[in-house]
Amino acid sequence: MPFYVKQGQIPSKRHIAFKKPNGELYREELFSTHGFSNIYSNKYHHNMPTKALEVSPLSVEHGQPWEDSLIQNYKLDSRKADRAGNFCSARNKLFFNNDVAIYTARVSEDTDCFYRNAYADEVIFVHEGSGKLYSEYGVLEVSRWDYLVIPRGTTYQLKFDSLDNVRLLVIEAFSMVEIPKHFRNEYGQLLESAPYCERDIRVPQLQEAIVEKGSFPLISKFGDRYQQLLLQWHPFDLVGWDGCVYPWAFNIQEYAPKVGKIHLPPSEHLLFTAHNFVICNFVPRLYDFHPQAIPAPYYHSNIDSDEVLYYVDGDFMSRKGIEAGYLTLHQKGVPHGPQPGKTEASIGKKETYEYAVMVDTFAPLKLTNKVQQTMSDDYNRSWLED
Repeated sequence: MPFYVKQGQIPSKRHIAFKKPNGELYREELFSTHGFSNIYSNKYHHNMPTKALEVSPLSVEHGQPWEDSLIQNYKLDSRKADRAGNFCSARNKLFFNNDVAIYTARVSEDTDCFYRNAYADEVIFVHEGSGKLYSEYGVLEVSRWDYLVIPRGTTYQLKFDSLDNVRLLVIEAFSMVEIPKHFRNEYGQLLESAPYCERDIRVPQLQEAIVEKGSFPLISKFGDRYQQLLLQWHPFDLVGWDGCVYPWAFNIQEYAPKVGKIHLPPSEHLLFTAHNFVICNFVPRLYDFHPQAIPAPYYHSNIDSDEVLYYVDGDFMSRKGIEAGYLTLHQKGVPHGPQPGKTEASIGKKETYEYAVMVDTFAPLKLTNKVQQTMSDDYNRSWLED
């Protein structure tokens, strides 16, 4: 995160004795990135965060690689993969490579287990649902269409107000998820020209420390492996914390899109960056104002990237037969663009109402059997003229 936050009680200096009223020490935990050379937070626990009663393997399966998938354009209905489960176990892996993995989930169950992704940052887009994200750092209110950015190693729970209709898109990043550098000045403050600012970002609010001894289950994910730890003390026992690493929320409706005289490339809709991939989003906006402008995107070949689009809401002006919860994958080396009639239909339009999340990767994506189960067989033929 580009800005510093301080909450609760912390000592006047780092790494000095910080005592409880009874004279015992609070336990300082440095939560650092890139070794000790990038952003970090310091957390002050009532108890040592290292106390675990037991560690055991856990079997969780989200999807198996589809080894002989073709290089082509895909459309799929993620809802066909829905299964019972909580915010972790209900996830279905669709696409992955060494940099990123993309999941969808229909959450139907609550859980009191704690969860920690040890190897990856998570970006959870809350397509449907509302509730609270609980972590060591406090409570973060969660609203429909929020992006939740959760740094790796964060212990958290995600609970919803109702389980009638909770739908998530989860992007797992094996590098730090960042606000693009060209959105910020040399001091880290978001520029006037950036599509959002610090006021749009919501941070957790520290609650009273939970100092409870017992046996608290923590599901920890290491790549594709899972383990369960039984913690001796409740993990949300912080009396204070400060720093620049913490979970935070941004709502897609706060994104301020740019408008051009002619069609702007998808990179103008950039939201977050990571190593070897970016996250963009499309939101309602005015169309181009050149008198002969074609608002629909031009046909293009992604010769350096694979493009995943997750459709959230609205009228998707370049696609036919798309509903909320659908995804498309346009792979590098295969041209794509508006379907027949969509280019002509866009001419003269003044604005669009659409919400979508896009992930562009700079290494080819692999597909899982979940794609095979949910794909439309005729999508490749949808550009043929009637």
